Amino acid sequence: MTDRADRSTTPVDMSIVTDGNAQAIPDRLATEEPLEIRLRAGDETRRVAVTMRTPGHDPELAAGFLYAEGVIRSWADIGRFVVQRAADGRVLDNLIVVELTTGAMPDLSPLERHFHVTSACGVCGKTGLEALLMNRNPKIPPGPRVTADLLYSLPPKLRSAQGVFGTTGGLHAAAIFDRDGGLLALREDVGRHNALDKVIGWALSQDAVPLHDRIVLVSGRTSYEIVQKCIAAEVPVVCAVSAPSSLAVSMAREYGVTLIGFLRDSRLNVYSGPERLGGPDGPSPGRTS
Repeated sequence: MTDRADRSTTPVDMSIVTDGNAQAIPDRLATEEPLEIRLRAGDETRRVAVTMRTPGHDPELAAGFLYAEGVIRSWADIGRFVVQRAADGRVLDNLIVVELTTGAMPDLSPLERHFHVTSACGVCGKTGLEALLMNRNPKIPPGPRVTADLLYSLPPKLRSAQGVFGTTGGLHAAAIFDRDGGLLALREDVGRHNALDKVIGWALSQDAVPLHDRIVLVSGRTSYEIVQKCIAAEVPVVCAVSAPSSLAVSMAREYGVTLIGFLRDSRLNVYSGPERLGGPDGPSPGRTS
């Protein structure tokens, strides 16, 4: 299954008012539409989640979501993405069916908290997420070692690669970088967790998970669920241009992830895992550089 015509932006008419004078001009907004994810195994099909997302890279989004939830272990678990059509033959762009290679439906109880997910934030429960990660038993590696200067260089690279953001100014982004700061992949979406699912889905399709020796950067704040998804993909260094939540910091420290916040304008805050940053001892957690 491939994405159809680009629907990531939607044209609208608007007026700009300056000093009381209105001028009508065309504009483009980031598209927000629902995506229903269904899972098929053998003769059984189950609805597993509905998320509000920006259309584009929907197979990656579905794969990344299912991987973070422990439903699949690799891209090889996916047989195909099935195109669904309405009675009149129209392709149902907002429905994706993931057909598994196994003939039996996996345990979907962890997905009950995701029966409906908004674009603003994944619906999460701390107990459920901890159980999910324990079942996966992630192994975060001790490396890579990174410098503050390398981390400072990442936000401009992320911003320059955000094509749809440049048009609309209304999208989050998630990106994977190598240990030298090279951009490997970037995805955009109205939902920060969707953008991360998409980029993890890309990594799955490249057989690049676990993401050891990699750095993930998200454009907004770091929520608990962002850290959970990165831990599931075994990312050692997670950065954000804004603040983390208290639960995000708690989980990063528990699993040994380096968590960086407020990464912008040649400064950063280290909330966990300082040993991967700077000199032999690294800065203290919470220090602003």
